[in-house]
Amino acid sequence: MKFHLSLNVADIGRSVSFYEKVFGTPPAKHRADYAKFEVAEPPLVLSLEPTPPAGRGSLNHVGLRLADTAALVEMQRRLELAGLRSEREEGVECCYAKQTKFWLHSPDGVLWEFYVLQGDITHRGAGQAPETLTGQDTVSPSPSSPLSPSSESWEHRMTEPFPASLPFADGSLSEVRLRGTFNTPDGEARRDEILAETKRVLAPGGRIALHLLTTDRSLAEAPSLPGPASAVKEVPIDTDLLASLERSGFADIRLTKFGPNPCFRLGGAEMRETMAEAFAPADETDGAVLVVYRGPFREVTADGDRVFRRGERVRVPLAEWERLSASLPVDTFTRLAEPETAVP
Repeated sequence: MKFHLSLNVADIGRSVSFYEKVFGTPPAKHRADYAKFEVAEPPLVLSLEPTPPAGRGSLNHVGLRLADTAALVEMQRRLELAGLRSEREEGVECCYAKQTKFWLHSPDGVLWEFYVLQGDITHRGAGQAPETLTGQDTVSPSPSSPLSPSSESWEHRMTEPFPASLPFADGSLSEVRLRGTFNTPDGEARRDEILAETKRVLAPGGRIALHLLTTDRSLAEAPSLPGPASAVKEVPIDTDLLASLERSGFADIRLTKFGPNPCFRLGGAEMRETMAEAFAPADETDGAVLVVYRGPFREVTADGDRVFRRGERVRVPLAEWERLSASLPVDTFTRLAEPETAVP
């Protein structure tokens, strides 16, 4: 058994250099956004997360790495019998490794991780996605200290309140990024208000980018997710999110990330890291319609040669859309609403 400590650091390069001197050994893993030391004496696994500690302290979480899955199962069984509720994750890709783990909180709110290491991977892993939603990965502008009106883009994160009115003139921004904004318990009406306010400040053709957790169906209960994802309090249905964008008058709606594997499961519902983009209407439409292929396959070919990739918006002639909607199962494709153009 090894003790595990994860620290938030402002400069990962300087921190790696410091701990390399302290322990007299180089890091076992060093990436631009993550580092890990495997120390034999004392038996310690130290990971460094490039998150400036101001306001949240240096401690990210602590934990124990167990020797094998049997030891992990026994540890969780013992703690559950002792009355400590835990959240288990199987085969999670996280911190450039594949892990099985469970989490629990101490009475003072310290996050504890118990895990087994199942092998290294070449990417950071989807298990880290909730951190990017809550703002634990980088520093971003806060709505309480907004960008100047001359700025071209603005970003909101889940841990910050969304202003009733954005401090920008109509049509003054080229991009608004909403990270985890709709994973707060505000409901559909508030979501529509936020989208309407976002559309107001975007210039014609301006982009809205969303990054959040979505679910494929209604959750039977409020989510209680492990680790950094514990900040998520509401998970909208993916089709409801698209409908909200359509209802708010956005055009060219596209899912840019909608993975085949869920990050979390709750009952029969599957929750996925979802990234979407849409645009404030710029010009009159050309009479064609926008459609998006929703799955279940990565891509399909229709009408002989046209390829539709899952989540990718495609403009097709109306006649082709009518053939698609008549010949394929319901919900395989979704037609994206075009904003209405006023007639002079």
